[in-house]
Amino acid sequence: MIKNLADLAQVREKMQGKITFRRHNPGTEVTDGNVRKHVLICGGTGCTSSKSVQIKEKMEKCLVEAGIADEIQVVMTGCFGLCALGPIMIVYPEGTFYSRIHVDDVEEIVKEHLVGGNPVKRLLYAETVKGDEILSLNETAFYKKQHRVALRNCGVINPECIQEYIGTGGYLALGKVLNEMKPQEVIDVISASGLRGRGGGGFPTGRKWQFAAAQPAGKKYVVCNADEGDPGAFMDRSVLEGDPHAVLEAMAIAGYAIGADEGYIYVRAEYPIAVHRLQIAIAQAREEGLLGKDIFGTGFCFDIQLRLGAGAFVCGEETALLTSIEGNRGEPRPRPPFPAVKGLFGKPTIINNVETYANVCQIILNGADWFASMGTEKSKGTKVFALGGKITNTGLVEIPMGTTLREVVEEIGGGVPNGKKFKAAQTGGPSGGCIPASKFDIAIDYDNLIANGSMMGSGGLIVMDEDTCMVDLAKFFLEFTVDESCGKCAPCRIGMVRLLELLEKITSGNGEMEDLDKLEELANYIKSASLCGLGQTAPNPVLSTLANFRDEYIAHIKDKRCPAGVCKKLLTYNIDPDKCKGCTMCARKCPASAISGQVKTAHVIDHTKCVKCGACIETCKFGAIYKK
Repeated sequence: MIKNLADLAQVREKMQGKITFRRHNPGTEVTDGNVRKHVLICGGTGCTSSKSVQIKEKMEKCLVEAGIADEIQVVMTGCFGLCALGPIMIVYPEGTFYSRIHVDDVEEIVKEHLVGGNPVKRLLYAETVKGDEILSLNETAFYKKQHRVALRNCGVINPECIQEYIGTGGYLALGKVLNEMKPQEVIDVISASGLRGRGGGGFPTGRKWQFAAAQPAGKKYVVCNADEGDPGAFMDRSVLEGDPHAVLEAMAIAGYAIGADEGYIYVRAEYPIAVHRLQIAIAQAREEGLLGKDIFGTGFCFDIQLRLGAGAFVCGEETALLTSIEGNRGEPRPRPPFPAVKGLFGKPTIINNVETYANVCQIILNGADWFASMGTEKSKGTKVFALGGKITNTGLVEIPMGTTLREVVEEIGGGVPNGKKFKAAQTGGPSGGCIPASKFDIAIDYDNLIANGSMMGSGGLIVMDEDTCMVDLAKFFLEFTVDESCGKCAPCRIGMVRLLELLEKITSGNGEMEDLDKLEELANYIKSASLCGLGQTAPNPVLSTLANFRDEYIAHIKDKRCPAGVCKKLLTYNIDPDKCKGCTMCARKCPASAISGQVKTAHVIDHTKCVKCGACIETCKFGAIYKK
């Protein structure tokens, strides 16, 4: 058990060699006792689904068979970021990066690399191979412009080992706060850093803590919002899977700052790996005396409980989340009073999301000026984004605020694949809006995104190319929010359904020009009259696509045409007789028997039978079939 800072220092000193081994600069002499190499395998959700657990088991078996199990340490760690390349394995101290490996590749890696000393080049990430030289991951385009603060330990430590977290400086911030700082000093540092909520609203974290601290002494709560529900978003889940103790330590610091002795983490039950690692982390922290009674012998008491959510998107809204923790149906409450005054069980409560907490310990250890030196004037620090959609490097990135959208998409993300053009990026998920190609050089921060009809949100960033229909995209997000609305207030419950009906009318070819005015008017009513953030932001995709891609709406209405060729009811599939070779492949693949023709003669499509599935286009080798 760790009773004081001296005990913590002993554990840290014991583990530092192990951590340095994985973070050293190439060419620097580092050791970890008798261990020659560390093999780190991604244990995040994406790689786990691609059999990374089986890869680890095969690795351990092969090491025993090769007689070198004592020389090689195998670690299942958190997300490395390059999710499109999973399963991922990195071998240290050289930092050799293997991607898209299979269980059958493990024996070769052990024989050639771990025994023979020769990396298996065919399995290496292409960007790390430069002739005969093998580069470290930090030298790739994906990592060069990133700056990891919230993700600093993801892909570095074993998230199920508290000692490894301590080896990175873990729980030093809590020790410093309890032994050297007064509660108000903690709040002052967080305020001076400029840290704003990473969950979407961007409210200053220090100000929120100050409101709760100012309430009369008594029962207070610290809550972590881990109910990450945006389509395509997996930032918070990855932090919990890769570095759960960073959140526990930060919540304890927040508890000390506001005078709370109890915290809750509200996490989705559909995140089983995150839940499992949180359970392990909480148990380990209690066992070591870093949660519970008399932490560090200072008399401060703080403990944390988990609450599992059932996947309701509305429970990401803070008051609905609190209602759910209390055991009731997750519905929002009118504000004021705000949670900092009257929150969980009617007591003062602060709620921050996972990424916000993941920054706190580093701010305490490195100082407010260090954090404020990153980012822009009003948006300090870094931001984690889940990069998805039509992008080469799908994955998790952490960039300084103020990095341009172009840098994220073209440099870090590797650009839009298949020679397609960038069309727009959706930030903020269903609550956000589209940033068009004309604003490709926008600096990403809270205020810039809002000024351009979008928002930061929790950090989903979905890239779209020229084949994306923006009307259909707005309809997709609206279908999601209609389905997720709790139904408590009429503007959201009824207004959103009417909004969706208008979009369905337009995409089916029955739209009228007056519908555009109706869309805009209704969207603004919903924004201004809804009870909570779900309804207040749900019309954003409609409004932003109307503002930036109005010509597409007009094409759907006036020309009865979908320019991107997505909306099925506005499409017809045709065969170019000059290109058709009469191979009959399309006719054989058509599920509706809508294609007819003789061998070696041009075929035709019966539009009354065609179900517009696209199987014919995928099958045709001659480019004879097109849609318009």
